[in-house]
Formats: sequence, structure tokens, C-alpha cells
Amino acid sequence: MARQFGLLSFGALLIIVAVALIAFAAQLIGFVEVLALIIASYGVWTMILAGIRVKNPEKYGRGAYSTLVMGVILTALGGAWELSIRGTDIIITIALIVVVIGILALATAVPSFREKPESEPEREQR
Repeated sequence: MARQFGLLSFGALLIIVAVALIAFAAQLIGFVEVLALIIASYGVWTMILAGIRVKNPEKYGRGAYSTLVMGVILTALGGAWELSIRGTDIIITIALIVVVIGILALATAVPSFREKPESEPEREQR
């Protein structure tokens, strides 16, 4: 049976929207913050989905790396929007940007550690 990542993501989105609406109803966040929370939380889900895709890649589907990058960008966008709504200090926003760059650097570097080193005969044949 084929993996249904689209249906899985849709279910996660519905849960995220429900949690954001419950947080608004409980007056934990304002109405303006609901969308920012949904975007940031869906970005976290997308990063989790990237981890799932590493173990179960699809032949013609989006790769785990591009899914991770998309999740990081969504989380950063939602987080920056939330910070701007709350009017926090610029240092925190800069720290968020540095964290995003760090996550993308780590995600780019990790695959290089998984590759097998070339054996001596393979190097000599070149």
C-alpha cells in the first residue's frame, strides 16, 4: 500500500488548527496570533515529516532535505510573525534568524557524514 503523506499532513494540519483555536478560545493567544501559530506549528510538522521521509523515501516525491528546508522556513516565518505581533526586542528576531541558518547548515552537512568513503582500489582506478 502506498504511503499517504498528503492525507497524513492534512490530518496534522486539522489538529494544529484545532489546537490554535482552542488556545484562542482559552485566551492564551490573541486572534491575530492564531495564523502565526498555525504556520509555525505546521513548519514543525513539516520538519517531522522530513524525518519520516528519510526512512521511507518516495521514488518521485519531494526529498527529505527539501521537506526539512520548507519546514524550517515555515517555522521561522510563523515565529518571526509571532515575535513582531508581540513587539519583542530585535535581538530575539536576530537570534531566530541565526537559529534558522544554523539548522539549514546542519541539514546540509549531515548527508556528507552518511556517505561511504572510497576504498583505495576505487581511487586508483580513476
